[in-house]
Amino acid sequence: MKENKLGRQKGALEYINNYKPQTEGQQLRILLRGPVGAGTSSFINSVQSVLKGRMCTLALADTTTHGCFTKQYTTYKIQKDNSETFYPFVFNDIMGLDHQRGVLVDDVKLAFTGHVKEGYVFNPESKLSEGNKFYNKSPTVNDKVHVLVCVVPADTLFSMSDETVQKIRDIRLEASRLGIPQVAIFTKIDRACPEIRRDIRNVYRSKVLLKRMRKFSAAVGIPMNCIFPVRNYSSEISLKEDADTLILSALSHIIGFGDDFLKKKYGC
Repeated sequence: MKENKLGRQKGALEYINNYKPQTEGQQLRILLRGPVGAGTSSFINSVQSVLKGRMCTLALADTTTHGCFTKQYTTYKIQKDNSETFYPFVFNDIMGLDHQRGVLVDDVKLAFTGHVKEGYVFNPESKLSEGNKFYNKSPTVNDKVHVLVCVVPADTLFSMSDETVQKIRDIRLEASRLGIPQVAIFTKIDRACPEIRRDIRNVYRSKVLLKRMRKFSAAVGIPMNCIFPVRNYSSEISLKEDADTLILSALSHIIGFGDDFLKKKYGC
């Protein structure tokens, strides 16, 4: 059983390390969004940590949920070890989907089509206008989003407001209209289920987690086979094999979906 797990982990890591879009210079843009406190920044840090084999902090993360920590549109690149090159995929982490002070759905739509420039500070009161210096009038394929990832805190799923769920669905519908593939990442799974807290290997046997995944799938329309449970690194000082496996599995699927979209939409 352990050999099978190690084999899957090695296979996912090899796929990620060897991934290269078929067009030279093309990069795969992954947009992360979710409710305030979902762990979007922590997921970026966890991915970098697993790929580098040590704890890393690329995106600043907040341990509280009092308002949104990420407010600026920022692109995160991960450098390959012992190399001056970067992985050909990048992450964008946007302001949380708080129903009162979160990012506007209209701004997320602009990000999809590459109209939001690096460094734009999201304003929950008004959307980015064409006259703003952070409005990109001539976006390239590299500026556009190629896969949308909804990061969902499994432990507080049932307390998520109807307005936040509707925001998630509205954004998903716009992504669907543009043909952008969408997946969901379930974070904080150990807080949602005592079985997983005891042993993360119980993740696919947990009825508690399965119930929450099904509820979310029914509410927003993301299929069950596009929802991936992970345990982000936040308090640990060393990597753990079982957590690595979940993160690598999720990332390899995200890259695969995004690459399919690039080839189909742009021939890249």
